[in-house]
Amino acid sequence: MKLRLFALAFLLVIAACAPTVQMRGTEVTTPILSEGVAVMDDGYRLPLRIWRAPPEIEERAVVIALHGMNDYSNAFAEPGPWFAHRGVTVYAYDQRGFGQTTQRGIWPGAELLTSDLRTMVPLVAAVHPGKPIFLLGESMGGAVVLATMGAARPPAVAGIVLSAPAVWGRATMNPLYRIALWLVPRIAPGERLTGQGLKIQASDNIPMLVALGRDPLVIKGTRADSVSGLADLMDDGLASAPRLSVPSLVLYGEKDEVVPKAPVERMVETLGGPHRVAVYPNGWHLLLRDLDREVVWRDILVWMMDRHAPLPSESEKQPGSLFASNKNKSNFN
Repeated sequence: MKLRLFALAFLLVIAACAPTVQMRGTEVTTPILSEGVAVMDDGYRLPLRIWRAPPEIEERAVVIALHGMNDYSNAFAEPGPWFAHRGVTVYAYDQRGFGQTTQRGIWPGAELLTSDLRTMVPLVAAVHPGKPIFLLGESMGGAVVLATMGAARPPAVAGIVLSAPAVWGRATMNPLYRIALWLVPRIAPGERLTGQGLKIQASDNIPMLVALGRDPLVIKGTRADSVSGLADLMDDGLASAPRLSVPSLVLYGEKDEVVPKAPVERMVETLGGPHRVAVYPNGWHLLLRDLDREVVWRDILVWMMDRHAPLPSESEKQPGSLFASNKNKSNFN
């Protein structure tokens, strides 16, 4: 009897501490794109940064860039201008719950994250008629891209770039992690997790990491229910990989301490559509901001201009040997 009462009390505690997730807005409006903001169909405003190809340079392509967990559009402050001066306009927005958006720090859920990206693509395409549109997702942003493009009726894009995609879903976690992801958000959903003491390094660009630590718009303590929500998104991203049909370029760093190698390899093995993979021996998790970042930028640029062209870095690998010796061959077919 006492055991049943304890179990009932425990379930009531869990129910009372349900994870918090953002809800879709009640306003119904036509999505619009303007300088500094993108307004979604529920009235939600996404702060927006644009690096345009200058008038004297022919615009060759357009990129919609999605930042990683706890980051915001400033993640592309360096590659944005670099690509723009080579004829590629870059759009980067703060995803819901991050940067300067409302309810910052509250997990928005995979449905809203993917819905926003599906809305952004035609808005950007309307401003750049006839130009190829590419999606670039870093870490969590890569999971959003995967989940969006693997869903029914994905937006029309020329290709996607996945930089250290967050695909470490429950299917590739040990049972202890899976139990913790279920239990902790229900017992203490608002508990802030910082990752301190884990000794995980995201990049070899130390000044950049210091700047992230000082940036007030970068979330330092992640709610437990947001961590669980991220795991849901990574599950979706990994499960969506086989359903892709557009060309994709997958980028990964040998020294990545954030996303393990095994789930990335599993994703690549199941990835649908024509795809190519580059693994950088000196690359960390934040490939686009590492000390060797321009090596990665050049590979992306060359691939966007010609999906068959050899990558300048010569870092391309064949699936099944992603972390063995370089093959320098393409599996594009």
